[in-house]
Amino acid sequence: MRHLQRVLDRVGLLQIDSVNVVARSHRLPVFSRLGPYDDDLLRRAAERPPRRLVEYWAHEASLVPPRTHRLLRWRMARAAEEAWGRYRRILAERPRLLQDVLDVVGDGGAMTAAQVTARLHPGAPRSSAGSWMVPPTDAVLAGPARDVKAAAEQLFWSGELSAAGRTPQFERRYDLPERVLPPEVSSAPDLPEADAVRELVALSARSLGVATEAHLRDYFRLRPAQSRRAVEELVEDGVLAPVAVRGWARPALLHRDAAFPRRVSGRALLSPFDSLVFERSRTQALFGVRLRLEIYVPAAQRVHGYYVLPLLLDGELVARVDLKADRSAGVLRVQAAWAEPHAPEHVADELAGELRSTASWLGLDDVAVAGPGDLAPRLAEALART
Repeated sequence: MRHLQRVLDRVGLLQIDSVNVVARSHRLPVFSRLGPYDDDLLRRAAERPPRRLVEYWAHEASLVPPRTHRLLRWRMARAAEEAWGRYRRILAERPRLLQDVLDVVGDGGAMTAAQVTARLHPGAPRSSAGSWMVPPTDAVLAGPARDVKAAAEQLFWSGELSAAGRTPQFERRYDLPERVLPPEVSSAPDLPEADAVRELVALSARSLGVATEAHLRDYFRLRPAQSRRAVEELVEDGVLAPVAVRGWARPALLHRDAAFPRRVSGRALLSPFDSLVFERSRTQALFGVRLRLEIYVPAAQRVHGYYVLPLLLDGELVARVDLKADRSAGVLRVQAAWAEPHAPEHVADELAGELRSTASWLGLDDVAVAGPGDLAPRLAEALART
């Protein structure tokens, strides 16, 4: 758990995503940094009091330390004025429903939106829809279930409900904040917005080491005016230092605690939602590699694949693989494998070793290359030797 805590202190957040083609996205950054770890550690950190992680909208939906959750209360305070679509309609037309949802959760404890619906509308048909987002059409989630889900999400957005964890089907389990957050966090007074934003930018800078103001802003999805003011104050305080990075068009900022190792060694497959690479312009500026999330691109138009993980080797992004965990067959399938132009000769062997480690951690028995890519033939040969 101490090793996990070191990772959390370093990265600041773990982005959540519903895609489970390899593993849930919040699990992978920990594996990338620690190697095969006990997955129960992360579950305990997020679901067992005293929690080390809680869920909220940080960089998209994310797991963050409770102290960071407190720094986002200004975002919660804006939830009503920034509500859109169905959320706005619920606020305007069904304010009583919001209180009803709060009452049910308050009386019954942590539960999913479907369980809240069952309490409020015992005769309503059950929906098979998940709890990742409010579906855009009535065909997926209809009637009372749709409105209850929207009300629960609005209450989560405003901080009146928190998340006690998620079900195996990835449904959010809502609960009252005072039953989720540590007492010293839930009872702490709100910080002024400017102070909270300054701390968020400092967290971003500590996690990234060196970055432009735009990169720092993106980490917690801040507004430009917020971020720029915070950066100015952090520079004045000596927390950030303006620096020039060779090849970067924009000025950069270096956190005062950033370390300069003599050399960088090691390898890791990175989730496309890993904080090291989720800001694509920084990834390209830092590594000279353009990453693109192609999940929502039609299959015929994809260049590298559906769920592509880059390989980090000795400080460089040298390859990328489109992976799928075929759990029924017990096989980690390489749908495509590509080498970057600057990849070293031994990249196939390094990638093969990392894929074997990944498959073992996922509980899969084998790795199979089944798709295209200029690295695929060499990778298949390297896997056959391991």
